Amino acid sequence: MSPQSPWHRPGRAQPLNRREFLWRSGGGLGGIALASLLGEQGLLAATPSASKTPPARPRAKRVVQLFMAGAASHVDMWDHKPALARHHGEKWDPGEAVELFQDGLGSTFASPWKFRPHGGCGKHLSEIVEPVGRVVDDIAFIHNLVGKTGVHSQATLLQATGFNTPGFPGMGCWASYGLGSLNENLPTFVVMPDLRGMPSNGAKNWDSAFLPAEHQGTLVRVGAETPVEDLFPPPGNGFITSESEPDSLATLARLNGLHAATRPGDSRLEARIRSYELAARMQLAAPEALDISREPAWVRAKYGIDDTTKRWPAEINAAEEADIMGRKCLTARRLLERGVRFVQIWSGNDNSFPRRNWDSHEDIARDHGPLSLGMAIAVAALIEDLKQRGLLDDTLILWTTEFGRMPCAQGGKGRDHNPFVFTNWLCGGGIRGGVTHGQSDEWGYKPQDRSNITEVYDIHATVLHLLGIDHTRLTFRHNGIDRRLTDVHGEVIRPILA
Repeated sequence: MSPQSPWHRPGRAQPLNRREFLWRSGGGLGGIALASLLGEQGLLAATPSASKTPPARPRAKRVVQLFMAGAASHVDMWDHKPALARHHGEKWDPGEAVELFQDGLGSTFASPWKFRPHGGCGKHLSEIVEPVGRVVDDIAFIHNLVGKTGVHSQATLLQATGFNTPGFPGMGCWASYGLGSLNENLPTFVVMPDLRGMPSNGAKNWDSAFLPAEHQGTLVRVGAETPVEDLFPPPGNGFITSESEPDSLATLARLNGLHAATRPGDSRLEARIRSYELAARMQLAAPEALDISREPAWVRAKYGIDDTTKRWPAEINAAEEADIMGRKCLTARRLLERGVRFVQIWSGNDNSFPRRNWDSHEDIARDHGPLSLGMAIAVAALIEDLKQRGLLDDTLILWTTEFGRMPCAQGGKGRDHNPFVFTNWLCGGGIRGGVTHGQSDEWGYKPQDRSNITEVYDIHATVLHLLGIDHTRLTFRHNGIDRRLTDVHGEVIRPILA
């Protein structure tokens, strides 16, 4: 780690006594002092997010949600459709009017990539996700998932929060609320954005909404010089000292007490206090947890990190994407084994032009090629790493996106939005691997059996079930309604359970 980094804590010539060590190494460990002062005034909050016993026997303790922002194409990655190749270039007629961004329907569009079977289950995967073939026998694919909208912002919210309108907690917030923390020194719910841009809706995807604010996601910008903003004092400041900090904290505590006394029932100050307490503890725990340089070179290479020489099939250079996604996946593994409950990883939010994201209206090969292969390298490594460490048995991985893409061409080389059917997959704790649940039709346009579909509520119900929670009983009273992640819907997808 660079000595210039704010995460680097230089040594001292003289040994520290116990009290000075606590003040210095924890940035003053302001939360401890603040908690003590508030306790003396009768304003101390309850114990923050202690681990709670799940109502039922859990199969998983932790969750990783991999979110491909912009709508990844199921028919170019996971859902093999030979009919697209047989009828490539012919008129595509679904037999009904379809509302799309493009002006009219393009011709049938075969995937630019070849598919072949993988694993003992013989699952057909595209060459751009071929690394996942090594772990395909651990994965359950859901090919009959149906969305509610083709609008990015609404569909993203639906996948992230269970509702397609803002104002509802993210799934990680519900996991934090229902189960609490496994490590009091690290956040319960961590969010890793794509440094090139934020997804639709930004923080609304991981906001706690009406849940107590302590359950919101903590943003960790993997690859940035400062992964967690404002965790340490700014460099070069001369006003934060071991002498000034206790007085500042005491003043802050008095002001907080006056503020809280006039706002009974408002959880925001309590959550802010808890966040400061957590930040103080994170000053000791987070730099070590986020420092992937501690990993052996062969582990980093497996995730695709620092590999700038490889060239991939079809002239796709996925090294950059593998490095970006690999750093997040390896950091996720380090956080999971240290007790973080829920990690949400976002991929593909570069909106420059030509853009590098999953919203491939203009050129599916240009966009999906490097993104898919880079993602597949990192995700396959994550699954193998968790399995080798004995963590996959109680870690649930969910791969998702807001909707799929159409079987016809848009502008000759791109694909438009398809909310009518798309793919999610799950792996790990409690999942029966090597299986496929539901089918799309021969075009990948709609479910094969339209009386038997999967909805996002079913995905969320299944995740909660594997965490040991009945999704119908995890509720929070808000505006006279017992709100829940799955609204009034949702069935556990039992055929994919081990």
